[in-house]
Amino acid sequence: MARKYFGTDGIRGATNRMPMTAEMAMKVGMAAGAHFVRGDHKHRVVIGKDTRLSGYMLENAMVAGFTSVGMDVVLVGPMPTPAVAMLTQSMRADLGVMISASHNPFADNGIKLFGPDGYKLSDADEEAIEALIDGDVPLAASAEIGRAKRIEDARGRYTHFAKASFPRDLTLDGLKIVIDCANGAAYQVAPSALWELGAEVIAIGTSPDGKNINDGVGSTAPQVLCETVVASCAHIGIALDGDADRLIVVDENGRVIDGDQLMATIATGWARRGRLNGGGLVATVMSNLGLERHLAEQGLGLVRTKVGDRHVLEAMRSRGYNVGGEQSGHIILSDYATTGDGLVAALQVLAELVRADAPASEVLHRFDPVPQILKNVRFDRTARPLEAASVIDVIASAEAELATGGRLVIRPSGTEPVIRVMAEGDDRGQVEAVVDRICEAVRAAA
Repeated sequence: MARKYFGTDGIRGATNRMPMTAEMAMKVGMAAGAHFVRGDHKHRVVIGKDTRLSGYMLENAMVAGFTSVGMDVVLVGPMPTPAVAMLTQSMRADLGVMISASHNPFADNGIKLFGPDGYKLSDADEEAIEALIDGDVPLAASAEIGRAKRIEDARGRYTHFAKASFPRDLTLDGLKIVIDCANGAAYQVAPSALWELGAEVIAIGTSPDGKNINDGVGSTAPQVLCETVVASCAHIGIALDGDADRLIVVDENGRVIDGDQLMATIATGWARRGRLNGGGLVATVMSNLGLERHLAEQGLGLVRTKVGDRHVLEAMRSRGYNVGGEQSGHIILSDYATTGDGLVAALQVLAELVRADAPASEVLHRFDPVPQILKNVRFDRTARPLEAASVIDVIASAEAELATGGRLVIRPSGTEPVIRVMAEGDDRGQVEAVVDRICEAVRAAA
């Protein structure tokens, strides 16, 4: 079924424009609350947010929506997305809400929903909520209207949870770590957790003003982190995104280490200690071929999914894997969390660094990525360029040319009218030529 409001990761858009208006946020609260009011117990929803200015508006609107259908609301303030998922479980809530647009600019915002098990909602739940948004939601009787309460110890609860994922026999004593919190949701909890584990912490991106989230800082803008690591002679740099479910690392030389390298580091380390489930890891079609080859050399497998952490998580749960993620740094470690958790993933990377007692540039560079080229081609929404015979022929020719020495991924974007054309292989010139040829064919057919 086509979605009207929900995308690949909740509802997202520019604030004060549909669907990110206060009115819509209230309707989502009413619809989601009505959908999850089941049984005769007192129902509860946990609401967290990142540091965007619009978070105040959307938070209050959602409180009105949830309380109007009889749900009590627990407000935890600025907290990472994985913290909201954890608290939803821990507090036996019926629903969890994270108000965030992740790595997007401050003018955007979004709504992510978690079920009582701490996992993102199923397609069926999202479709049921969409139907209620556009329908009539029964309101609670006057005596059954919900209450709202803000709890002050949520940061401490999550900090303790994250620290508990770090091996008890290790500390971060002697490590100088630069942490970039993107002026986002983890601006307090991430530096605190690292300091409490013994690290010397240099924190940047920890002065949110409502408008500077992800602005020149964070996992999508690591240049300041790279410069700070080198200038301060730090051992490693860690960058989170606006809602702290994504992680990018910088080694002591200021070189960026992406999610593929980090997943390889964690998976091979866990495999050595006999705690890697599934005999490998789960990643998307966008992860580098070098990762797949490296894992094969270690006797480990790679399961690929469509782009999106929800697809990664679905495959992990159905196949029994406990490590998965995306090249962008969205890493899911299901032994600890029900969604991507940048801080928990960072602590696992740091554990490998401590155990190896070697520079980050050696420990975290697990393989040489093969050349990978990605280009986007815009098209008219009414056109179907990938169904054109000319495009199909060019793609078939490219697949034959790359054969076993490379890989081709062509897919329409889920958020904008573009076709994404990605190819990778050992010969950069060949890869670039293949991508250009396909892009030209798509443009001609669009």
